[in-house]
Amino acid sequence: MAVAVLAAVLVLTVFLTRPGHDEDILPGPGEVLLQPAAAPGPSPFTESTATSAAAAPTPTAPPAAPPGTPPGGTGTVRSVQGSAPGLYGGTRSTASCDVARQIGLLTGDRAKTTAFGDLAGVDDAAVPGYLRALTPVALRRDTRVTNHGFTGGEAFAYQSVLQAGTAVLVDAHGLPRVRCACGNPLTPPVALKKAPATTGEAWPAYRPSDVVVVQQTSAMVDTFVLLDPATGHWFARPRGTTGASDRPTSEPNGTPGGGAAPGA
Repeated sequence: MAVAVLAAVLVLTVFLTRPGHDEDILPGPGEVLLQPAAAPGPSPFTESTATSAAAAPTPTAPPAAPPGTPPGGTGTVRSVQGSAPGLYGGTRSTASCDVARQIGLLTGDRAKTTAFGDLAGVDDAAVPGYLRALTPVALRRDTRVTNHGFTGGEAFAYQSVLQAGTAVLVDAHGLPRVRCACGNPLTPPVALKKAPATTGEAWPAYRPSDVVVVQQTSAMVDTFVLLDPATGHWFARPRGTTGASDRPTSEPNGTPGGGAAPGA
């Protein structure tokens, strides 16, 4: 009897601690997880560092879809350059993510620091500087990424769609690199051969045809042109700043553009 009880305890422990124990949440092959803006998701790297600025209401209607081939049987998703004006939003003079707190939470655990650095392509000691060089913004479109959770001392990857309004840190080429609601490192999505199935709970405005993939720019972005969805005002945020250097700017002509990203 004692052996049977011990075996049952071991099985339960493995189930609860393995990366995929949220099997009703984590996507399988050919699936993506729909992640609401404030939801931490499975096995987050850290506590949320998203600020109240990230919770600013999104427009009733999403920004106009950029030109390109809509999602279909081939699994294509519209792509948008990371420098496109209005691709990202936020609140003027206020960061959507507490970068200093994010650094503290992440570097307080050596295993997490190492796992994050490996995905970011930097050494452990360079992680704080890497995070300070990123720019806090909020997504204005539902966006496909490769997300990463952390459990058992290791990171694991899964495909997800982040809801418009999600607070992220973007790099010098306009790519989302950190999800502030969970501290997870982000990388570009993995190409799929066909339109993916979804898991998780869809939000009311979710439409597969509206999802985009962000393409990195060839040159570094000096300034991100952002829209404050709460006021409708446009402002410019220099790369690597957290709001103190924001300045008003005029509404840009046109809408975010881009082609299709095959298989994204």
